[in-house]
Amino acid sequence: MSVFLFVLVLLAAYLIGAIPTGLLLTHLAGGGDIRNSGSGNIGATNVYRTVGRKLGALTLVGDAAKGALPVLAAIFLLNYDPSRTGAVAVAAFLGHCFPIYLGFKGGKGVATALGIYLVLSPLAVLCAFLLFVGLVWKWRYISLGSISAAAAIPLLVWLFEGSLPLLLATLVISCIVILRHRTNIQRLMHGNENKFKA
Repeated sequence: MSVFLFVLVLLAAYLIGAIPTGLLLTHLAGGGDIRNSGSGNIGATNVYRTVGRKLGALTLVGDAAKGALPVLAAIFLLNYDPSRTGAVAVAAFLGHCFPIYLGFKGGKGVATALGIYLVLSPLAVLCAFLLFVGLVWKWRYISLGSISAAAAIPLLVWLFEGSLPLLLATLVISCIVILRHRTNIQRLMHGNENKFKA
């Protein structure tokens, strides 16, 4: 029963993570297919830039919830087994990045990772958030802040939680976040990345 429940939670985590929040919200608001606007990404930053602040914020909250809720469910249903909780976190994250509903073409995963990290280690998120805000305030690049925060999170989780399974889970998630920002990294290196305007 325990293994069956774990597999069930794992599958549910992926399917919840795969819900395309930004795409659904912009479609319901009459904004069409967000994949045909701006950068073509379904995430909060592109929704914010192309549709507006309100839907961008709602997308951020929705994408974060897709990460947080499955991990919370894993904690309560699986007796907070760090290995299984970490696996569920990765499943929810992979759902967002590679959603079955959209032909496995999803977002970059920053907001979903944020939701996951908020449950796993709030203190790590606080430190990474301060780093993110400082970098975005200084240079106005959302991508730079996101990449830097993603790179810092695994170490921060290890420092605050001291759990090897959670370290490995956050390392997998952060590596994928950074890899999915490779075009942003190239633009940053060439000086033509889009700057954030408040």
